[in-house]
Amino acid sequence: MASTKSYRDFIIEQLSLLDDITCKSMMGEYLLYYKGNLFGGIYDDRFLVKIVESNKKYNMEEVIPYPNAKPMYLVEDVDNMDALKEIVLDTYNDLIIK
Repeated sequence: MASTKSYRDFIIEQLSLLDDITCKSMMGEYLLYYKGNLFGGIYDDRFLVKIVESNKKYNMEEVIPYPNAKPMYLVEDVDNMDALKEIVLDTYNDLIIK
């Protein structure tokens, strides 16, 4: 099942506390970038982020975004903009260090 543009727009709006979020369409889903670095995506109308050491503290559920993919964390509380900002920043910071 592909993600809807309305859910994509909602997530982008929820991430508006971050200045440099971009989104690219990929086979019916959406890849999310912060400052040009891929940190997550929208799959089947679910907001997922890459699993890194610093975002484990949020105790998010591991899910498979699509068959044969690596697990990602499901961000369930998409209404809390401050929490979303922190999750994205923690994920991004771990990704750019590696």
